[in-house]
Amino acid sequence: MFAVIKTGGKQYTVAANDVITIERLEGDVGNVITFDQVLMLGGEKTVVGAPTVAGASVAGELVEQARGPKTISFKKRRRQNSKRKKGHRQHLSLVRITEILTGGAKPSGVTTAAPAAEAASEEAPAKKKAAPKAKKSDTAE
Repeated sequence: MFAVIKTGGKQYTVAANDVITIERLEGDVGNVITFDQVLMLGGEKTVVGAPTVAGASVAGELVEQARGPKTISFKKRRRQNSKRKKGHRQHLSLVRITEILTGGAKPSGVTTAAPAAEAASEEAPAKKKAAPKAKKSDTAE
């Protein structure tokens, strides 16, 4: 089964366990992200939305927040002694598609990164704050 989703002004064809690079989304690594704008569902029976498929959504896990390669915009006006060089790196998110949901189902929300971080924080012993040191008084003169 595959789906066509829309995010960041672009359309992507996705299936389960695909890793896609999209425009940056807010969130931390390991968060579950839901894409509600599903334009088409494919498989044994193809469903095309008008404009979106009702009750369909795609769930994914945020794998990494990254930046794309540097693109250089260089403009030169010949014989005018005029040139301009400007670089740009696009902010990107890597998302692993976990499941394609139909019929208004909610994502399972099972993530591997979040529980591991919570377990590590519970195992670490709590640090005790040191008592403030008493100041020496000037009576010893």
